[in-house]
Amino acid sequence: MGFTAGLGAASADAIYGMVAAFGLTTISNFLFAQQIWFRWIGGLFLIYLGLKILLFSRRSLEISTHRENYLGGYLSTFLLTLTNPMTILMFAAVFSGFGFVSANPKYTAGILWVVGVFSGSSVWWLILSSVTGILRRRMNPQSLRGINYASGGAIIGFGVYAFFSTMA
Repeated sequence: MGFTAGLGAASADAIYGMVAAFGLTTISNFLFAQQIWFRWIGGLFLIYLGLKILLFSRRSLEISTHRENYLGGYLSTFLLTLTNPMTILMFAAVFSGFGFVSANPKYTAGILWVVGVFSGSSVWWLILSSVTGILRRRMNPQSLRGINYASGGAIIGFGVYAFFSTMA
């Protein structure tokens, strides 16, 4: 399930990588112009996820292994990553350093970089979800509950920050 959710993040990274690699200034300008909305939506979504994790912490942890929604995991992580305006800034900075953001983008090199971004992100999520799966089997329900409380609170904090960062 963690890897499937990570593929959602990798897919969004690949989309932003394409925007940056091929200098799609119209799309970039739209995303920058709408970043307040993206921050609000992303912040509210983070708050929702954090609350869901906190509420999950109060239930039995054994329940979660029976109902996994792979499409929901993929889509929620995809949308969460897509609503992060800092992702496009990071890709634009990295890709412009390699000469991809220009009037004449290098399409073959750009495609290879986008495939590399997706592949690298996918491998990262495979490693992360595998290690998490191994560690989860070694933990007891009380320690997992503590991790859920801490991560749920942190995610809510990031959501509140993202939501209110537009008002400063």
